[in-house]
Amino acid sequence: MKRKEALELLKEHVKTDRVFRHSLAVEAAMIAYAKKFGKDPERWGLIGLLHDIDFEKYPEVHPDKAPELLNEAGFDNEFIDTILSHGSNSSVPRDLMERKCLHAVDEMASFIIAVALMRPTKLEGLQAKSVKKKMKDKAFAKAVNRQEMISSMEEMGMEFAEHIDIIVAGLVAHEKLVLEDGYLLL
Repeated sequence: MKRKEALELLKEHVKTDRVFRHSLAVEAAMIAYAKKFGKDPERWGLIGLLHDIDFEKYPEVHPDKAPELLNEAGFDNEFIDTILSHGSNSSVPRDLMERKCLHAVDEMASFIIAVALMRPTKLEGLQAKSVKKKMKDKAFAKAVNRQEMISSMEEMGMEFAEHIDIIVAGLVAHEKLVLEDGYLLL
């Protein structure tokens, strides 16, 4: 499946701007990491784009309903298992780098977007130290599990600053593509 078709599939199941933009942000982060690790950016991008496909309709069992939606669209079992692996109660091990990466960028991409929205220059010039400072502020994005973001990044073998820099660079690069598609990332 190509990105354009995946966007249409996502729009069938995701109606809120918040979840749609989150999906675009995770797509951007996954593409950036695929390039870093020499993996297929198209595949990793689709994983990021579609990882929350069932979230709005089935929040209480997310991501367990994703296989039904993704099987119908023709995705393979490994792709679907990677989507399943990002759930907090998943029985699918995070034994592949794409699974570790999805888990590590899921909340962090949205956290970085939240930080960027507080800045006059948005993503431009955003550095890890600014993100780190906001992570220490427990009142900022208080629903975010900071320990989970750190431990998932460490499971990938990444240092905090490099992790943030990769995601920010991915978001900046992706912002142009998203605009061309008629969407906003921020």
